[in-house]
Amino acid sequence: MKVGDELDLIVEKVMDQDGVIQLSRKKLASRKGMEEIAKAAESGEVVEGDVTEFNKGGVVVNVKGVKVFVPRSQATMRRDEDYTALVGQHVQLVVTECSGRKIVGSINKVTAEQNKAKREEFWANVEVGKTYTGVVKSLTSYGAFVDIGGVDGLCHISELSWNRIKHPSEVVSVGDTIEVYVKDIDTENHKVSLGYKKAEDNPWEQLKNNYPIGSTFHAPVVSLTKFGAFVRILPGVDGLVHISEISNDRVEKVSDALKVGDMVDVKLLDVDFDKKRISLSMKALLNNDAE
Repeated sequence: MKVGDELDLIVEKVMDQDGVIQLSRKKLASRKGMEEIAKAAESGEVVEGDVTEFNKGGVVVNVKGVKVFVPRSQATMRRDEDYTALVGQHVQLVVTECSGRKIVGSINKVTAEQNKAKREEFWANVEVGKTYTGVVKSLTSYGAFVDIGGVDGLCHISELSWNRIKHPSEVVSVGDTIEVYVKDIDTENHKVSLGYKKAEDNPWEQLKNNYPIGSTFHAPVVSLTKFGAFVRILPGVDGLVHISEISNDRVEKVSDALKVGDMVDVKLLDVDFDKKRISLSMKALLNNDAE
């Protein structure tokens, strides 16, 4: 405020001896806010406020200077959703109880209505291949659930990355905003399957387009078998160096010549893209060096 501003105030205290009157702007705003909150509780009107804090039971929303408590069960749509993340957010809510100093509200009643409208719009327009910007809501061992506009779609773990991953958390986290596309729709059961990994990132396509037969790689050994060693030539793409292609000398056991983690030079001998099988050779490069 600045000198000259006109303010609405309430008299708090009159100190006769000093001739000073103590005023409050905040209490008047709170009183007006209480009146509006009481009306909203009767009418069911949606009000807005800022989430200022949380406790074990729920969150506190400042609505027109009045503290409205929102129980944890009424703060988010999902039990496993982190309600503490609401702190600092501007939210819409309805006042469900206004009795003296006890003022209780619900955020998810408003969210549920909004989501209902979004779901109806979604199912009216969804089609396979359509892309959406969504928010990761929860993770399971088999995939990630993504909110794509009032509807949660499942992005299976196999659709999150071209690399082999053990858990979705290796790629995405709850709260992440990601771009996904619709892979399949079950309109009867209202289920949506989503894809996240992009076709252009497919390492097998990169191999086909950028690495002809005869290409060489300096790559790590990722596993050993009785018949050879698998070498990772691109992220998510492993090729086999057969035991007969390891060395010019006879190799009795693969583990005698190689161990997991070794960096080796290999030559691309053959690729079966249908079966996703790759033949590599270390010996071929040794022969080239000898020549």
